[in-house]
Amino acid sequence: MAELDLQPVPEDWARCLAVVAHPDDLEFGASCALARWTGQGKDVVEVLATRGEAGIDGLAPDEAARVRTEEQLASGAVVGASAVEFLDHRDGMLEPGLALRRDLARAIRRHRPDVVVTLSFREGFWGGGRMWNHVDHRVLGEAVVDAVRDAANRWVFPELVDEGHEPWGGVRFVLVASSPLATHWVDVTDTLEVGIRSLEAHRAYIDGLGYDFDAEQFLRQLTEPTGQRLGVGAAITFELIET
Repeated sequence: MAELDLQPVPEDWARCLAVVAHPDDLEFGASCALARWTGQGKDVVEVLATRGEAGIDGLAPDEAARVRTEEQLASGAVVGASAVEFLDHRDGMLEPGLALRRDLARAIRRHRPDVVVTLSFREGFWGGGRMWNHVDHRVLGEAVVDAVRDAANRWVFPELVDEGHEPWGGVRFVLVASSPLATHWVDVTDTLEVGIRSLEAHRAYIDGLGYDFDAEQFLRQLTEPTGQRLGVGAAITFELIET
């Protein structure tokens, strides 16, 4: 979809749960929008399925998990997230199935968000050409959408009710960041700098990429051309899935 066909993301809501697979997933664009929303007084909680322990070739998994957990906590603080949580599934080995859906449904019932944000689970990314999406992103994103429905159904995972987590059917929509099937956009002109700082907080991950990566250049190239075509300084796109 061309930029001029996109619609603004509705912002008449109060609570957001941002759920992704790895530390840094939100910071490659979505955090610019999270910072906008916390600046409006909305509550944002970040939930990570893994601690990213398989993400840095030069660090053993235990050390990578420790470092990347610290970086995500710092990054969440930059954008004003009220909490950052980890589900401790294995990085690189997320499996579609009941265990993941149950954990995600539990998180949704606990936090009772109006909106859920996740990362593209399509084959690629907005503006990403033919780049193939990571298996964890594909598994996690679909599970998130399914878990929104699960969280609302008393008879799916009834053990969650036994734990004290009553059903929650209040999620209005899921926003899928960087989706190649984007339908909506958010003006992040005023929070682009915050988003850049949130990505720069992942210094160990960036340094471990094995090539020269400039966080500011990446996010400006991602957001400013789209924003200018929409009549603003910078914009992030989302696929909006109604629930």
